[in-house]
Amino acid sequence: MEVHQLRYVCAVAETGSFSRAAERCQVAQPSLSQQVMKIEEELGTKLFDRLGRGVRLSESGRAFLPHARAVLERLDLARASVASNNDGVSGSVTLGAIPTIAPYLVPGYTSSFTKQYPDARLRIVEDTTPVLIEGLRDLSIDFALLALPLRHKDLDLHPIRTEPLFAVLPRTHALAKSESLSLAELRGESFVMLRDGHCFRDLSLSICGSARVNPNIAFESGQFSSVLGMVGAGIGLSLVPEMAVEPTASCRFVLIRDSNAVRTIVLASLRGRNFNTVQQALATWMEPKAETRPNRRPSSGATERQSCETSAHP
Repeated sequence: MEVHQLRYVCAVAETGSFSRAAERCQVAQPSLSQQVMKIEEELGTKLFDRLGRGVRLSESGRAFLPHARAVLERLDLARASVASNNDGVSGSVTLGAIPTIAPYLVPGYTSSFTKQYPDARLRIVEDTTPVLIEGLRDLSIDFALLALPLRHKDLDLHPIRTEPLFAVLPRTHALAKSESLSLAELRGESFVMLRDGHCFRDLSLSICGSARVNPNIAFESGQFSSVLGMVGAGIGLSLVPEMAVEPTASCRFVLIRDSNAVRTIVLASLRGRNFNTVQQALATWMEPKAETRPNRRPSSGATERQSCETSAHP
């Protein structure tokens, strides 16, 4: 259960409409509806009765709503408490990020954080997951943006966002105009992938394996830009997370509909560590604020740029 899901439930309850709630939260209506359905699945009950074009709280929804509001109120109070002490937030804090996250997510967080806390000295480190975890353990890094799965019992992991995966295809590929595809449809294809050491490669191979797809790897690179260039040149196809979807004349991005074709990003820190004021401020700043993120809505069918949330904070 995530904070933005609670906000969506409250917005639907207050507006009496999924479409008006989506407009208030500045997200696409299908995305909001999906998140409400997820929280209903987790709770094992319907929170809303869908009545034609309108909705109203079910009996379970009326019982759940006060608790959801209480959680959000406590979170708002925590943020207000941090904001009220902005003048006292000073010192240094170090944030690590893996290469498949750093160029997409970190700029939005860090630019707004440093504007809010001008006396904070923020240092950014980009490296692979093993290096960043060692940095957390030796205290040279305070926090790290990593991707699941992570099996390290000495780390605290706080979910930041979950994003779908896309297949990247040459424009001339037979599946390039599909609205979505399953991984099974990619059997026998040549692949362009990130090289060993990148956790997204491990994730890609894992979900391919679950669909009994054995990628024939024709090219390996250390960055998505090179991967996209090779896909556009017809060397093979690839997989990318939603945040790496970008307009290109030679590639098409198609949503993968397999249920496990997602990536969850977390903020990791060393378990049991005490943080100073500026470190605590950064951790609070990076809590999910999905309702304030701009939403880029996809056009119908496959597209050069599908819906992506790239700005982590206004």
